[in-house]
Amino acid sequence: MTNPFDDIRALILGMPAANETAIAAVRARTAQFGMPHGAFGRLEEIVEWYAGWSGQSNPKIKKPLMAIFAANHGIAVHGVSALPSDMTQKMVAHFADGSAPINQMCHTNAVGLQVFELALESPTADFTIAPALSPTEWAATFAYGMECLASQPDLLCLGEMAVGGTTSAAAICTALYGGGAAAWAGGNSAKLAQKIAVIEQGLERHKDILKDPLQVMQCLGGREIAAMAGAIVGARYQKIPVVLDGFVTTAAAAILHAISTTSISHCVAGHASGEVVHAQLIEKLQLNPLLSLNLTLGQGTGAVLAAGVIRGAIATHNGTSAHLIEE
Repeated sequence: MTNPFDDIRALILGMPAANETAIAAVRARTAQFGMPHGAFGRLEEIVEWYAGWSGQSNPKIKKPLMAIFAANHGIAVHGVSALPSDMTQKMVAHFADGSAPINQMCHTNAVGLQVFELALESPTADFTIAPALSPTEWAATFAYGMECLASQPDLLCLGEMAVGGTTSAAAICTALYGGGAAAWAGGNSAKLAQKIAVIEQGLERHKDILKDPLQVMQCLGGREIAAMAGAIVGARYQKIPVVLDGFVTTAAAAILHAISTTSISHCVAGHASGEVVHAQLIEKLQLNPLLSLNLTLGQGTGAVLAAGVIRGAIATHNGTSAHLIEE
């Protein structure tokens, strides 16, 4: 009988490849514009990426979605965050009433917004003393993330809201890449020493499972990280390209990348945030962010702004006349 780790690992290793026919069609059309090679810069790359992973030879984005996963971490009791522990619930209320920054950005960029609340009343366990989630809880949350695409978007922007999430993401990155907790904790706040101590305690507590990325996610991650990892996998099977937001979102992708380096090929880094550790992680994953605006807001804001660039690239490709420049 298989266990959830084996089942999910098989899903990750069995993900479909890009549609090379769609990519070739986009390249052929670009060649007809008569522009010098590379004139469109990364816009050409973006359109090819979207075509290949959506399977559309004539790509169009009609229904982009910003999915925010909201959760609470048990490690927040250690005071690792500058935010109060009830801030997750407060921000979810702002998302609902339309007053958060992400609401304005989604409206401006014509991106739908959906918030997924992940048992906010029940924080994960404190990972310094126990696994953050049981294997059953972790697998169910991962599966929930896979199922979040019921509205059938054609571009998925991923973001999160979780007090304590960056500590969890830093613990995951330390487990995956080494270098010590201080290298991944980031920041210069008064909370930094406590954050590093909590990460080190968590790594020591779970040292026997650190070679398995999925168990790292289960023991050190949060519900939002498990759900976002599931959403990335689900999107691949449904031919939905993905735009990643900041450090926590990218840490969810890093877990998949640790299992198979091709598992996040359908993902693009929406931006490089103002956090140094995010830049470090993007480099580890060999991603090339679309934007660099020093944002540290979270909430998916960088991903939504990048979605505007992606839509602009596709609109430019579709609207440009063939043989625009004649010899």
